[in-house]
Amino acid sequence: MSDTIERIKCLIIGSGPAGYTAAIYAARADLKPIMYTGMEPGGQLTTTTEVDNFPGYPEGIDGPTMMVQLQQQAERFGTEVRIGMVTAVDFSDEVGGIHKITVDNSTQLEAETVIISTGATAKYLGLPSEQRLRGGGVSACAVCDGFFYKGQDVAIVGGGDTAAEEATYLANICNKVTMLVRKDEMRASKAMQHRVTSTKNIDLRYNTEVDEVLGDMVVEGLRMKN
Repeated sequence: MSDTIERIKCLIIGSGPAGYTAAIYAARADLKPIMYTGMEPGGQLTTTTEVDNFPGYPEGIDGPTMMVQLQQQAERFGTEVRIGMVTAVDFSDEVGGIHKITVDNSTQLEAETVIISTGATAKYLGLPSEQRLRGGGVSACAVCDGFFYKGQDVAIVGGGDTAAEEATYLANICNKVTMLVRKDEMRASKAMQHRVTSTKNIDLRYNTEVDEVLGDMVVEGLRMKN
């Protein structure tokens, strides 16, 4: 068994749109990029039902399909995509130095270049009750968990594009969707605002904040201030 540590010319951490864009350019520059996907291959876009604002798709495209196409394009130019999570990076202080990489808390690698494209994570309110009830009615992914609330009344906290998209998705399967917007107007794009306001079973409440999620084992209600 060899103890030789693999050396990578260009390592990409993360497999969302930014990661694949970097991979395409790196591969075309013959940097032989290797990408580690992270915990959620494809990133948050894989939970997005419709992407309407990306050039080249006049009819729109769903997120998972778009990510498959990005991966195929990156691989066509020579990107190697590996399933795994980079858990530690020891960056060299020297110009042109070698960076030490740990994958899945075990595998050791070396990289000449590291591109970090780890993306974003869902933003929670920071309430202890919210964290306690995650999986018991508190969710940050309508596409992932919406099925469990079919025919029920649900609440969406937020007024941006993500909240608007989640609300319109849930409106198709839930009885009623209430959007709780902290300010006196939504931050979502005009197109998304129109989609929300034209959906009959979405109710908008402005100047409203959630300060407690009620329930012991499952969500039973919300305490709000207006």
